[in-house]
Amino acid sequence: MNEGHPHLVIVGGGFAGLWATRALADAPVRITLVDRHNYHLFQPLLYQVATAGLSAPDIAAPLRHILRHQRNVEVWLGEVVALDPDARQVRLGDGATLDYDHLVLASGATHAYFGHDQWARHAPGLKTLDDAVYLRRKLLMAFERAEAETDPEASAAWLSFAIVGAGPTGVELAGTLAEIARHTLRNEFRHIDPRLARVRLVEAGPRVLASFPPDLTESAQRQLERLGVEVVTGTPVTHIDGTGFQLGGEWIPARTVVWAAGVAASPLGALLGVPCDRAGRVVVEPDLSVPGHPEIFVGGDLAAVKRENGAPVPGVAPAAKQMGKHIAASIRARLRGEATTPFHYQDLGNLATIGRMAAIVHFGKLKLSGVVAWWFWLAAHVWFLIGFRNRFVVLVNWAMAYWSYQRAARIIFGEAEEPPDDDVTRLPPRDPS
Repeated sequence: MNEGHPHLVIVGGGFAGLWATRALADAPVRITLVDRHNYHLFQPLLYQVATAGLSAPDIAAPLRHILRHQRNVEVWLGEVVALDPDARQVRLGDGATLDYDHLVLASGATHAYFGHDQWARHAPGLKTLDDAVYLRRKLLMAFERAEAETDPEASAAWLSFAIVGAGPTGVELAGTLAEIARHTLRNEFRHIDPRLARVRLVEAGPRVLASFPPDLTESAQRQLERLGVEVVTGTPVTHIDGTGFQLGGEWIPARTVVWAAGVAASPLGALLGVPCDRAGRVVVEPDLSVPGHPEIFVGGDLAAVKRENGAPVPGVAPAAKQMGKHIAASIRARLRGEATTPFHYQDLGNLATIGRMAAIVHFGKLKLSGVVAWWFWLAAHVWFLIGFRNRFVVLVNWAMAYWSYQRAARIIFGEAEEPPDDDVTRLPPRDPS
């Protein structure tokens, strides 16, 4: 790396950070890419890991491998804990500091529980690979615990699942979990019938998948209900603990609740000392730079960006990729002493899968639903996966699941999740006779 070139620090190896890095491959800059993890994650398929359809390496690739041929970049494994925009310094958790000439913050988002952070203990979300592996263990263990119960009511509580939030993640989780209960696990237990599991999808708003047109969301709800999902809209969850949740005036026993209702930006945005929106996203200039600090850019889920019509740019992978490329173009312009241009989001459409052969697609005037939409969704997601191996493995696993209903990654490993001490009923071993 040329030590005489300006130093660019990019925080976050997600879609925005990685696409900015790659777009600067031939630029006269030294790039340091910092991430807490050593991999780039294809987040749209996280739910597949959580529901045992895919394993972690199928949707992730090491950052060092992806960037191995890009000579102007080095990868640092670490967590940013402090920013000093005036001194142009980034401090990591191990005490190391990085001086920069340009800085890109693209550290993504986390869960938001709308002021009820205590619910996180009982209703995990899905944003990282660790979340997905934990959730997979929790979902599969629920069936095991139901099998071991001698009390029918306690067993039914273990077979009661709730997904809170009916955005794409919630819908995908609910549909896939219903398929697992009704098809994948069929005939595998001796004391329970997994098909009796109740999967509820709870949405406080009036409809599922609110970012889609109403006619497509109606189709999506019908497809969910055909899969066996109980869809509840217009009613918020007001309490969650280890035994169930409060839905309106009804208390529903459920030992497994999954949170898919809220998103908050990474806390890094608050360290800049500039205005942020209610979700913690940095309110950026039109070129995605930070007000008062033209050398700092923010992209992905950490940036609050408006479209020309005033609507917010959605927190989806295509938007993050476009932001990353635009930031790279803006840095090139700065290096040449030229003015930057405003970011314009190109809407590439909206897709959501619901279950086997069930999905919806919205692209301009094009609206698809059902089998055709499912094939469209599958092709798009396989195409955007990084690396031939990932695409091949995902295609093979999906083909196997299509013909057999089996899930390829149903191994429970690690410490078995125990409910909180005040919620658990310890049972003697079942008599094998």
